[in-house]
Amino acid sequence: MTNNNIKIAILGFGNVGRAFAKLLIEKEKEIFEEFNLNIRVVAISTKSKGCLVNENGIDLTGVLNDLEVLNHFDKNKSDYKDISSMEVAENVDYDILFELTPLKIFSGQPAIDHIAAALKRKKHAVSANKGPIAWAFEYLRDLAGKNKVLFYYETTVMDGTPVFNLVDETLKFCKVTKIIGILNSTTNFILEEIANGKLYDEVIEEGKKRGFVEEDPSMDIEGWDAAAKTAALLNVLMGANITPNDVDRKGIEDITYEQIKEAEKRDNVIKLICYGGIENGKVIAKVQPEEIHKNSLLSNIKGTTSIVSITTDLMGTVSVVEHEPEIEQTAYGVFSDLIRVLSNMQRI
Repeated sequence: MTNNNIKIAILGFGNVGRAFAKLLIEKEKEIFEEFNLNIRVVAISTKSKGCLVNENGIDLTGVLNDLEVLNHFDKNKSDYKDISSMEVAENVDYDILFELTPLKIFSGQPAIDHIAAALKRKKHAVSANKGPIAWAFEYLRDLAGKNKVLFYYETTVMDGTPVFNLVDETLKFCKVTKIIGILNSTTNFILEEIANGKLYDEVIEEGKKRGFVEEDPSMDIEGWDAAAKTAALLNVLMGANITPNDVDRKGIEDITYEQIKEAEKRDNVIKLICYGGIENGKVIAKVQPEEIHKNSLLSNIKGTTSIVSITTDLMGTVSVVEHEPEIEQTAYGVFSDLIRVLSNMQRI
C-alpha cells in the first residue's frame, strides 16, 4: 500500500470479473470515504482476452468498453502486456490478488499456484474459484497465516451469500457438526423441469439460454460441482482436509421422469443433496439424489435457489437461503471480501 492506494490484480475477467469491476467503479467514492483508500486495479490477466498491467491504475471503464466493442483488450494501448497469469501473480506490484479464473474441478490448478504465489509474497488473496478451497485449503490457509496475510473465499459456495463469514464472524466458539444443503442450482432446475414433463435435452437448452447451464453440463449433472462445494464447506467449517474425490458422489444422470412421479406418490420430491457429518470421529461427505418430503424446507428450494443448513453444538441449526442469484450477487461476494480485507488489514 502506497499513498493511500490499494493495488489489486485480477486473474480472470469473465462475467464475475466484469461485474466486480463495475462495482469498483460504482463504489469508489464510498470506499474512499469509509477507509480513506483508493482502489487501483494494476493488472487484469485473462486466457483469451489478453493481459493489462499499469502500476498507476487501469481505466476500468475503458476496459469494459473495449470488451463490449472488440471482445478483447485493445492491443494498441500501452497497458497491454504479453505475460501470463502466473507472471502477474509472481511479479506485478499489488497488495491483493483476486483469483477469478475458471474452475478446474479435478485439480484446482493453476488457481492454487496463483494464490500460493501471492501469499508467499506476503500479499493478501481473495478467491472466487472453489478449486483451491476444495483441493488445498489447509495448505493455503497455513501459508497465509505463516506470512501474516489475509485469505478469503466467500464467493466459492453460494455466490455472495455470507456462509463462511456467518460462521467466522457471528458463530464464534461454535463447533460445526453437520452441513446439509442444495448447492447446485443447475441440477435443482433440471429435476423440477423434468417433473413438469419436459425432455432432458429441452431443459438443458433452456438453461443454457438463461445462462446458468454450462456448455458442457456434465460436471453439474454428475455431481462434481456439488462435490467440490461440499468439500470446500467441510474443509473450512469442519477441518475435513478432503478433496472432491473423497466425497461419496452420485449425480442425477440416471433420474427419470417415472422415478420423480413415483416419489410424488409418496409425497416426496427428488433433490441432489449435499451432506457432511461426523461418523466414528471422522468427517464424511456425500452428494446424492434423495427423496425429500414435500413439507420439508429442502423440498421447497425452487429453481436456481440454493440452501445450506449448518448444525452447531451451541447454536443448533442455522439455515441460509440464496434466492435465485444473478451475476451481481456473485460479484458482491468478491466485493465483500475486498471490504473484509480492507477492514482487517490493520489487525494482522
